[in-house]
Amino acid sequence: MTAPVLGGLPARHDVPLAGLTTLRVGGPARDLVEVTSSRELVEAVRALDAAGEPVLVLGGGSNLLVGDGGFDGTVVKVATRGVDDDVASCSGAVLTVAAGEPWDPFVALTVERGFSGMEALSGIPGSVGATPVQNVGAYGVEVGQHVTTVRTLDRSTGQVRTLFAVECGFGYRSSVFKAQPGRYVVLEVTFQLRLGSLSAPVRYAELARVLGVEVGTRVPAVEVREAVLALRGSKGMVLDDADPDTWSAGSFFTNPVLDAAAAQALPEEAPRYAQPDGCVKTSAAWLIEHAGFGRGWGDGPARLSTKHTLALTNRGSATAADVLDLARRVRTGVVESFGITLEPEPVLVGCAL
Repeated sequence: MTAPVLGGLPARHDVPLAGLTTLRVGGPARDLVEVTSSRELVEAVRALDAAGEPVLVLGGGSNLLVGDGGFDGTVVKVATRGVDDDVASCSGAVLTVAAGEPWDPFVALTVERGFSGMEALSGIPGSVGATPVQNVGAYGVEVGQHVTTVRTLDRSTGQVRTLFAVECGFGYRSSVFKAQPGRYVVLEVTFQLRLGSLSAPVRYAELARVLGVEVGTRVPAVEVREAVLALRGSKGMVLDDADPDTWSAGSFFTNPVLDAAAAQALPEEAPRYAQPDGCVKTSAAWLIEHAGFGRGWGDGPARLSTKHTLALTNRGSATAADVLDLARRVRTGVVESFGITLEPEPVLVGCAL
């Protein structure tokens, strides 16, 4: 059923959200409206806020777990498109990208056009607008390293506001946008990349091994992209409609960042990665595996991926409750084994862990 809503945009009612997320679980949205321009996005959210309507802004649905009860409000589906570039030999490539642009095709575009820096972030599902929120990262690279500005709607004032990178508070899987959930709606993201066919220096040991180079080496960016896609595919981290091992939200838990005392209490063989602030990051996957949860663990419709223990997957008939039960069992096991509480990476809507 379709009817007009605030701002004159057509809305659909009682729309299942499972099909709009990569986990493929979740109940319906009471209303859903799709926007195809930044102007429509701003006007829709402003009107809904003015009416006191609960709002969920939805991009690619790749970092989201919606509860089985759904969302009792209006989902604004962001389908904006556009990549504007300003290329100069002195400043490199400055690319302003609409929030609704799919992420991996954008990364492919940068590689094809000879813009270096994004290649290690290949294969990540979702939309461009979601990447600064989580400060998405992989294989030694984070989005925040290349962001210059993020154009937003600040819902606390109703005004459009552009934040420079220094104002975004980028950290490990964090940002000001994540720290203040619901305040900012990302409209556009501007990136600055260097020109050239060679990649940024390869910083991740596993990727360097696959490429057959030393850490810190620069190689053709297209080779890095191909290697990353192969690595992610081997871990079930590239979406495939035919493979339930990819029906996930990616890494469900973030890698714990511990103070020195907590890091000292880890088993000697546990991975440790020193951080600039003196803390130590360890591997959530290692903790999960060594707490007794191997690949494919579980006996229900939600199980750990057979390829990577950080991915909680829907084997085809799982509900949000099934996924949450699996997550709780894994998290409890890690607490009992190591005294560390894993934190979920996906945004939880209408449910709690």
